[in-house]
Amino acid sequence: MAEHPYAEFLGRVEKPGRYLGGEEQQIRKSGAGLACRFVLAFPDLYEIGMSHLGTRILYDLVNGHADLVCERAFSPWTDMEAELRARGLPLVSLETATPLREFDVVGFSLQYELSYTNVLLNLDLGGIPLRSAERGDADPIVLAGGPTATHPEPLAPFIDLFLVGEAEEVLPELLRTIGRMRREGRPRREILAAAARTPGIYAPAFYAVERDARSELLVVGGPTEEGRALGVPERVTRVYVRDLDQFPFPTRFPIPYAEAIFDRASVEITRGCTEGCRFCQAGIIYRPVRERDPKQIVKAVLDGVDAAGFSETSLTALSTADVSCIDPLIKELVPELKRRKIKLGIASLRAYGLNEELLDEIKSVGISGLTFAPEAGTQRMRDVINKNVSDDDILTSARRIFERGYDRIKMYFIMGLPTETEADVVGIAETGRKVRDVARELKLPRMPTVTVSVSQHVPKPHTPFQWAAMDGLSDLSQKVNLLRDLARRYRLELKTHSQTESWLECLFARGDRDMGEVLGHAYAAGARFDGWRERFSMARWTAAIAAVGVDPARYTRTIPVDARLPWDHIDIGLEPGFLAEEYRKALRGRNSPPCGKPFGAKVHPISREAAEADARRLVCYDCGIACDMSEMRSERMVALDELAGMKVERHERERDDEVVRERERAIAADLVPIERLRGRLNPSKLADDSAFKSAAEAPFTRVRVFFAKSGPMRFMGHLDLTRVLPRMLRRAGVEAAFSRGFNPVPRMSFGPALALGVGAREEVVDLDVLLPRSDADMAGLWSDDDRLREALLLRERFAAAAPPGIDILDVRVLVQGERRLGELVAAADYAVDLGPELAAEVAAGLSARLAGPLQVERAGKAKSGRGLKRPVGEATAVDVGAALLHADVDVAAGLLRFRVRLSSDGPGARPREVVQALVGAVVPDHKLVRERLLARSGDELVSLRALGPTFAPKKPRPEAEPVASDMLV
Repeated sequence: MAEHPYAEFLGRVEKPGRYLGGEEQQIRKSGAGLACRFVLAFPDLYEIGMSHLGTRILYDLVNGHADLVCERAFSPWTDMEAELRARGLPLVSLETATPLREFDVVGFSLQYELSYTNVLLNLDLGGIPLRSAERGDADPIVLAGGPTATHPEPLAPFIDLFLVGEAEEVLPELLRTIGRMRREGRPRREILAAAARTPGIYAPAFYAVERDARSELLVVGGPTEEGRALGVPERVTRVYVRDLDQFPFPTRFPIPYAEAIFDRASVEITRGCTEGCRFCQAGIIYRPVRERDPKQIVKAVLDGVDAAGFSETSLTALSTADVSCIDPLIKELVPELKRRKIKLGIASLRAYGLNEELLDEIKSVGISGLTFAPEAGTQRMRDVINKNVSDDDILTSARRIFERGYDRIKMYFIMGLPTETEADVVGIAETGRKVRDVARELKLPRMPTVTVSVSQHVPKPHTPFQWAAMDGLSDLSQKVNLLRDLARRYRLELKTHSQTESWLECLFARGDRDMGEVLGHAYAAGARFDGWRERFSMARWTAAIAAVGVDPARYTRTIPVDARLPWDHIDIGLEPGFLAEEYRKALRGRNSPPCGKPFGAKVHPISREAAEADARRLVCYDCGIACDMSEMRSERMVALDELAGMKVERHERERDDEVVRERERAIAADLVPIERLRGRLNPSKLADDSAFKSAAEAPFTRVRVFFAKSGPMRFMGHLDLTRVLPRMLRRAGVEAAFSRGFNPVPRMSFGPALALGVGAREEVVDLDVLLPRSDADMAGLWSDDDRLREALLLRERFAAAAPPGIDILDVRVLVQGERRLGELVAAADYAVDLGPELAAEVAAGLSARLAGPLQVERAGKAKSGRGLKRPVGEATAVDVGAALLHADVDVAAGLLRFRVRLSSDGPGARPREVVQALVGAVVPDHKLVRERLLARSGDELVSLRALGPTFAPKKPRPEAEPVASDMLV
């Protein structure tokens, strides 16, 4: 890691894996011959950005073109920011450690208004002037897209170009244009003008703003004179992909080392939504509804989990229950996932369409709780917001869920909606109470957890509620207190969102360029990660608002329907007056039917026969998006036919597989009577229909794997390895044995954990795996040659599937009853790279140091509490010499080597403490390598790798007569 610009201090920051790159399936391209170098600088932490489907889509889209490259960067947490500023180092990309300022285009995905300060953070640390007007020809073009690019004015002073809509059909050619013009030495203004003539591109520099008298907000009046001369459009029209199947969902994407928030192979199955909820911006800006081909979905899911080795996958859509073929799609997918022991998550369920068979399928792949979103607590309010869900839907779904053994339900609600009364707020808690009463009526052995999650309504642009006021902070606080009282009374889990954060979100959502000035002022005062509760400061923002002289009430109060708005120059594609009419209907409590469904239907037909029998027309209420209802109906018929064909093919495969399994069972029964294994195969606590039950209870083989850990993997902790190694097994096609508790995980046992940054030349892990003849192994039928043969095969497969930084050295198949790792490890050898000069100094004084007491001061432990960490106890002096077994210096190699005791019969010594005591100074952890773990063999210490089979002494027991059923054929 010496070549990485952050190597010297990575061990000092939280989760170094956020900043390293080098993940499996990462794409690196040389600069030669590239038309444009693009970096996606996601304005949040690595864990968030790597979970975002848009990041995966853009990474695959751009890198799919041989002449383009997309690299990644993410906002550094405050500890890394401090390290970078202290050293004058820039924010760099993960793939090639290139500073952001050296790319042609720096891109931002704008998912959430409270990430705007992180946009400025990435620019600032990337060495790029914050304001567009301050950038010169040598600076990269700054491009932003994503959902909040549809209301871009608060970021207009900082962003050169906004891409409004979906990037697939526009971005590659836009990047080529920018790259070509930069290589030709064209002026920056000329490049921006050329980009602004591209459909879907908004260049704020070419548009003038003026204050609207009705709203008192700054609005875009149209192009400047320069803009008109250059041919930029009066309004920027959203671009979108007509056919998603022209852009298959990516199945190969960098696999996070550091844990992502959603650490799974997620697949987008649709864009758009049929339901038309009036508060929902996504439901408007992603119109029309477009569904992926079900064959492509199944292929993307299975290819994704097979390539990455993830233990979970998920299907994502704005409303999964409203996907036309969701029922047969899940039923087709689940058997393949069960075979792979992969859990399936399904996002954005509705409280209808959850039939018994579908719920059984979902639960069988390891999901124990479900989430859906009633959004409002009373039917009156659900009519106002156009939520096509009834109380009966909610309670019927809850009963079905609880009857099938699910132990958790989470429901999302919104408070502060237009026309809301106290009765509507109380209705939120009452809905939770009614759901809990359903569970109580069923007399379940264990009461399920019912969680009510409540956020504040933030009126968003391009929705029917864009003119509505946001509730004041005092009103919202009173409502939260009311809900807390009711939740305690009804024994509900209540989760609420910060009211002050929502208030600020509203200011930016309905903001203008004045809010851009507030943004710049708050960033200069230290605003970062404002969507993270521990980093948000209301005082900082109110000070920035006061300093700029902005009245925040402009953005939170009711806006006249005939007033001009800061986002009116962005054309989403809606018919003029559509949103205003929906707003009026909301105020009258009238709902609108779902579009794209048969009139009066909540769910789609699940077979061709049912679809053909339903003669009702598909609803279209003329929002302005041109949808072909005949084509939509035809596409759904094709999808149902495809799934029916896939079902037939799967049943044929399952019959063939069952024949093979029956033959294998017959052979195994002849060789290994089950009585032979009794007492060694413990039962699990898993349900009979669990996909993991057989893997928890089946005969298994224990293998000991020796591996080296280098490069980025040095900065991955023990918990990271518990994710990385099971992925390796899945990619290698080796099935893991699972734990037998309610939450099954692969059975693994590691050696002593290493500090972040410390390398390893010979680490070890014991894995329980399910091999074709593990029953014979457990019965004692394997010879030494059998074990050697299996070990060589496993080593080859593991080596081919190992991630970068993990080198498989050896595999040994253990004999039944061998001692476990925890019983064997007694000591470890370490080497420290000091360099020749420091090594010579240490060598000269080593004898004197070893002759005296070797003491270092160990800081008191920190204890967490209420989001804070505080030291506990005083620092203590540690005599590391008591654990030190040997030390010497190889001056020529510049290495300090030492051996420390790790067993429990002596005091523990941390490797860095030993180094500090021997060197007399702190040496960064990335200079250390653990060379081997040692076990005691007689009076000697030998490496675990050289140790043969070792057994605990057996207690003598009386001889027993052989039992006939134990005889082997």
